[in-house]
Formats: sequence, structure tokens, C-alpha cells
Amino acid sequence: MRRRLSLLLMIMALLVASGNFATSVSAQSSAYNTNFITSITYQNISNANATVTFTFYPPSGSSASPITFNRTLAANAGASLFVGGASELSSFSGQGSAVISSDQPIVATVVQLPQSTTVRNRPLSNGFGSNDGSNNVLIATVLKNQFNQTTKFSIQNADTSTINVTLRFFRVGEATAVHTETFSLNVGTARFFDAGTISQLGTSFNGSATIEATGKVVATAIEATIDSTYRVSAFEGVGTAQFSNTVYMPSALCGFGGSLQRTAYAVQNTSTTNSATVTVSYRDTNNNVVATQSATILPGGKQSFQTCDASGIPSNYNGSAVITSTGAPIVAIGKVFAMASATAFLTAFVGSGSGAQKLAAPYVRWTNTRFDINPGNRQRAFIAIQNVGTGASGNILVKYFDRNGVLVGTHTINSINPGQKTNSNPTQATLSPSQTPDKLTEFGYDGTAIGGSATIECTNPGCRIVAVIRIVSANSATNPNDIVAEDYNGIPIN
Repeated sequence: MRRRLSLLLMIMALLVASGNFATSVSAQSSAYNTNFITSITYQNISNANATVTFTFYPPSGSSASPITFNRTLAANAGASLFVGGASELSSFSGQGSAVISSDQPIVATVVQLPQSTTVRNRPLSNGFGSNDGSNNVLIATVLKNQFNQTTKFSIQNADTSTINVTLRFFRVGEATAVHTETFSLNVGTARFFDAGTISQLGTSFNGSATIEATGKVVATAIEATIDSTYRVSAFEGVGTAQFSNTVYMPSALCGFGGSLQRTAYAVQNTSTTNSATVTVSYRDTNNNVVATQSATILPGGKQSFQTCDASGIPSNYNGSAVITSTGAPIVAIGKVFAMASATAFLTAFVGSGSGAQKLAAPYVRWTNTRFDINPGNRQRAFIAIQNVGTGASGNILVKYFDRNGVLVGTHTINSINPGQKTNSNPTQATLSPSQTPDKLTEFGYDGTAIGGSATIECTNPGCRIVAVIRIVSANSATNPNDIVAEDYNGIPIN
């Protein structure tokens, strides 16, 4: 049976042409105005070789035909499809969406590559599995000229026939929609929205969006600054299956590190009729509650929680958070930003309502020697893992695979208790037999070939974990604290 994986490629992602791309790279006035080219990083999570089929769709309303082609992928291997370099896509330009199917289970993460000398961050968002589509999808934060940011997002038909969609925007503190749009979507196609061009939202807007459809849809958003801080991040819309009265955040920070990193959470009420009373509990690494915040959120609305605003939060705080709700289920987006040195630092990830025993991380890299801003710069991946089960996790095994599916090393982490978090990166792994140390210290970089992935598994029966993978790049040749980063969620695979 083929596992159908639906991917939203963001509004700016498919600036694909047959010409050379180097000439399109230039300084940009803001991240909001930056063009991106997409790379799809996909991982075979089975023990057999996979035949993977890509189908690219033009935007909704276009008369162009979809483009379909295949790739093969070894067991446990990870690979990347650079949309700007695929010969099959030489005629595919501008914006669009894609669907991936395979005869083996696969997962995928979309990497947006900025065509800019000033925007260095690479927004990340996960693809959607065949069961992730929903008739009701929420985008927990939508901004227009707010906090120097504006949101762009897309909605894709993940069903088997044409569907009708209703999109509503809600301003913070208001239970009545500010603006509503209705439209239809053909199979596989997407419609794209730029909050900066929607006049009905006024000159500025801080709120959220709800999507209701007659069939299954998925959505992905990208937020970018409109000033010269060049911050950009991406996150997924959340469907009904992820609505929960408890949401876990593996990353909670206040004044952490040399760049004084801090977190903020955008929490959205999933109900259209009932208010949600929400409490954010901040935990230390031993799962002790160190501070709390509370608020009531109106139907369809959102509330922002700044970690550093919580009374009693420790200095240089690095922990986790649990968000609970009564009255209505919620969804939440976590954001991490810096207050010093790293002015372009901004990440986003989706809070998890439940965990899994095993997770996949399709996009993992590490460099000891090339963490720089030179052309072809290399990156570092930091994996934050949280136990969201009711009992001890048992040992946690983080297995690092090269692009051919070969196990390079395994990081064995001692059992953690409920609510606790731990961390991993490739250099902490024990090298597999016949592998050389550079396979971990320069993980994912093998000569001219690039590719690396990981699986994360807890070993106690019934254990449940969640993970957020942070991909970090240098943003300065002289200041080691000046970095950019983006987060994506570990993908459940069992």
C-alpha cells in the first residue's frame, strides 16, 4: 500500500526556471520580500528500498498540467530534491504544491533556500501524511505589519475530489471574524495568501485564522520580518486530530545563552462557541514547575504568552513547558527569538498534543570545521526531546543515518521521567563499526554529496516522546553568537 504524503511548497518557494539561479541571489530590503527555492528532504523509514513518486501541481486556477516523476530511495536513507535543479521541473516556475507517494513509508521536511545575501535562515516545515488532512485546520498566528512581521500561507486540497473552503480571520480578543473568504480547490492544488495584501485586515493585524472545508485540507505558513532584521520562519497549520487540552513544548527559554534567547507561544482556541481557560506551566530539566501564566481565550481567538513575562522565571532559563486548557481544546505554535547579538534569529514549531514511541528527523546536519558564512556553509542540528508519557521513557536511542541509509552512530540517552527533556546532536553518538569519526563531526556532508537523517526512539513499553529539531547556521564571520536557526518537529512513525 502506498503512503501518500502531501506537501505544501510555500508561496515563494518555487521560483523555478531553466536559467541559472546564482544570478538571482541579491540583497533584499526585508525577509518579507525575499524569494526562496524549495528543497524537499525526504526519508525512507522502512527496511526496504522505496520507489517515490513526486507530483507537482500549479496553483489553483491554473490551466497547466501536473508534472509527475519518480526517484528511488534505499532503506533508512534520506535524500533531497532541489526543486530548482530537477530537470523534470524545468518548465515549472513560480508557486505551486506537491504530493509525494511511495510504496514504502516515508516522511519529508520542506527546506526553503533564500535567494538573498542578507537573509540566511532556511524556513522549515513538515509534509503531511495521508491521515493528517482535516475538514478543520487552524493557523494559530497570523500577522500583518505586527511585531515587524507579516504572514504568508497556503491551503492545499488533500482530498480526492474538488472541495469548497471557507477561510476566516480573527483578531486577538475578538470572537467575530474580521474577514471571510470562500473558494474552491481542485485535487492537489493550493491557494496562496499574503496577509500584507489583504486590505480587509486593516493596516495591521494580530490574530489567527480558521479553515473549514467540505473535504480534507492541509496548510503551511511562513512569517517574515518587514524590516532589516531579516528574520523568517515557517510552521504547519494544525488539523482536528491534533486539537488537545494538553500541548507540550520541548523548548522554553528566557535569557538563554550569549544571544539571550527567549520563547513565546501563540495559543489558539479551537472552539467556535466555547472559551478556553489556558495555563502555561514552565518546567526545569527535572520537571519541577518554576513559573506559570494563565489567560482566557475567546472562541476562535488566540493569546500570546511570553516566557520571560512569567513571574518567577529563572535567569538563563532552559527548560520545557506544558500548556493545559479547560473549556475547549487548543493548538499552539512555539517561537524562539534572540534579544542580543543574533538579530536575525527566529524559529517556529508546532506544539505537540501527544507523542509517539518513535520519531523521524529527515533533515539533520553537523559540522565542526565549516560553521561559517562562506558559500556552501554548513549547519548544526540540535535535537530537544521531551518525555510526554505517564512513565519513565526507558533509554532513548537517537540513530544517525547517512544519505545511503547506513547507520553512522547511535546516541544512547539514559531514561528520563515524565515531563523531563534531554538533548542530542551527532557528535554525542557512539560511532558504528567501520565508520570513521568525520562521519559524525561532519555529519550529512560527504564530499560533494549532502544528506543525513535520524530516528529517535524511547524503549520502555508504552513510552511517548516528542522532539523539536533546531537547524542552526552562522550569520557572522566574527561573532559566534550571531546565528540564525529554524525548528521543525520530529515526525511520528509508529
